[in-house]
Amino acid sequence: MAAEGTDDLSNNGHLTNPSGLYDPEVAELPKSDVVGSEESGDGGDTSAPTASYTAEGEEEEEGELPADFERLWKLTSDNPLDFNSWTDLLQYCEQEGHMRACRQSLNAFLARYPLCYGYWKKFADLERRAGHNNKAEKVCEQGLKAIPLSVDLWIHYVNLLLGTLNMNLPESAQRIRCVFEEAVAAAGWDFHSDRLWDLYAEWEKEQGNLKAMTVVYDRVLRVPTQFYNMHYEKLKTHLTSHPPHDVLSPEEYRKVRAEYKQSQIQAKKERTDIAADEEERPPGEEEPADNGKDSEEAVQKMQELLLASREEVYQQNEAEVRKRWNFEDAIKRPYFHVKPLDRAQLKAWQSYLDWEMAEAETAEMDVERTSVEGQESSKKVCVAGHERVLILFERCLIACALYEEFWDKYVHYLEPRCLEEVRNVYRRACEIHLPYKHSIHLQWSSFEEKHGNILEAQRILESLEMTLPGLAAVRLRRISQQRRAGRLDVAESLLKEALEQSKDNPSLHAFYSIKLSRFLLKLCKNPARARTVLQEAIELSPDNSRLYQNLLDLEMSGDLRANGGGVQQCVAKALAAPLSPKTKILFSQRGLQYAEDFGTTVQSVLSMYDEHQKLLKEHDGKRGAENGDSDDPEKMSKMDDGSAMTVPPQTAPPTMPHVPITTPPPPMMGGDMSGSYGSYGSWYQQQYGAYGSYQNPWNQYNQYNQYYPHS
Repeated sequence: MAAEGTDDLSNNGHLTNPSGLYDPEVAELPKSDVVGSEESGDGGDTSAPTASYTAEGEEEEEGELPADFERLWKLTSDNPLDFNSWTDLLQYCEQEGHMRACRQSLNAFLARYPLCYGYWKKFADLERRAGHNNKAEKVCEQGLKAIPLSVDLWIHYVNLLLGTLNMNLPESAQRIRCVFEEAVAAAGWDFHSDRLWDLYAEWEKEQGNLKAMTVVYDRVLRVPTQFYNMHYEKLKTHLTSHPPHDVLSPEEYRKVRAEYKQSQIQAKKERTDIAADEEERPPGEEEPADNGKDSEEAVQKMQELLLASREEVYQQNEAEVRKRWNFEDAIKRPYFHVKPLDRAQLKAWQSYLDWEMAEAETAEMDVERTSVEGQESSKKVCVAGHERVLILFERCLIACALYEEFWDKYVHYLEPRCLEEVRNVYRRACEIHLPYKHSIHLQWSSFEEKHGNILEAQRILESLEMTLPGLAAVRLRRISQQRRAGRLDVAESLLKEALEQSKDNPSLHAFYSIKLSRFLLKLCKNPARARTVLQEAIELSPDNSRLYQNLLDLEMSGDLRANGGGVQQCVAKALAAPLSPKTKILFSQRGLQYAEDFGTTVQSVLSMYDEHQKLLKEHDGKRGAENGDSDDPEKMSKMDDGSAMTVPPQTAPPTMPHVPITTPPPPMMGGDMSGSYGSYGSWYQQQYGAYGSYQNPWNQYNQYNQYYPHS
């Protein structure tokens, strides 16, 4: 039996240099999609699994750790996403040969990067060389739980058992066979699983079990693999090198022998030159008894029957391989690595997954169209299609484990089929491979909440917030979750806590203040508390226009007859704040609109108008100073005296309005508004100028012109 090359990590490991243990050229993980949060690595390894892969109950090696271990360990703890720090640590521990240091570093590394099958192999070899065979087996078992599709790790596990078990005991052979069965069940449908199948068949041959060897080759003959034709050639050689009764199960042997005899009888009936002694027998003479041995002719004919039956299976499998060959050929890195994949590789995986899912969907549709008598075989095809999709997703998520779009694609495929499998996928993605990708954690929480698992949904968000403290999206999702559950007091406390923790960040503090004020106003029906929150936030961030805007909206949403002064105070506060001139003009316009629509005295209107005019002139003066003398003086003078505004001619009032009343357009900014309330004069003229009682627009009233003197 060929032994596995333990240093060849070129197939599905994360290393490509067979001569060295560690790849010196490794890149950092793809950038996290978290924006505005604290640096993910500052808090150490807070979200990676912490399971130990050494045997329980055994003491670690005593003695001091190597000199530079603490320094290298601290680098990985401070920034667990730096793959270079991990490789430096592991290489140093291996060079020192210190078991305790090696175990500690490998346990921590493999908890974060469990898809690096090469390190599982190195860990098992380390334990075996130290004489801890049980620990070596446990390492392999834990590694295979983390990456069950690793053909190399399965082969390494088998070789480990073959080197440590007493193969003279019958239970040892049975254990090896069980491991092989687990291996082909987990990874046998991988396109690159040929070495595993060959090893299984050759091992059965070494055990002298030729019938089991035939079964193994018959099974792989139905699996689309890279070297499918090689398996078929080996099967043909196997079947033609031994008598049928030595390589076939009793059931198949009886079947093929019966087919041979039936073919012989049929051939006799068709022959025209049958000998007389073959046609008739003397009375009382019986046909010669069968001695259980097959003639050479019978063996040859039965072998031909066996090959003919398997040729059909081979042709079907070849058709499946041809369908997938171009997709497989486009995949250049089927193993895990922290180096980013290029766009072509990501697209190749996406295309392959889409095609395989379409094939499975077609099989499902065929089952629905199949008649009752043929439905059983169609169901098997449908199940096989679904299994192939699952295997391909698992293969993809080895190479693309750091890309959440593939996890999301997997979840969407599984959700209509099995909710528990969806949970497992989310758990692997969020707790192992993507601990700092907040979006997929939010999706997981929404999934659990959607299916009634509220406590789990809350736990997910709480854990995520511990990993990514200060991320507003997570805190808001927690608040919304509590609100939907009817726990307004908890939601309010979460908002207050976020508000208190963000005092050192004025923009974030203003953001939470607005959220809290809206919460108090809309859900708690307490405008006084909402107003207090905004006013306190304005004291901390007097230059944040959104705070004034929300305060103004709050004042205007109440009873204006009882709280008209609140609007004016808010506008006055905004105008006195260190805001930009354009922003102040907007607030001034809203104050002017309010005074016009709801003011109780003309003095309030005139006061707001004077303030607005003053702001406009200041803004125009600054803009003119910036533009220099490039503006046309004649045009500017016309704008100053108001002559640029044209007034439509007066017409007789019609009996019915000919123009519907519409919402006024937004007021102009930056232009002179002397003579009336800015552009309201022309708008009023357009809307109301034709009615008898509104023949003269505001800018035509001489009695108001005395209140609005030209400067």
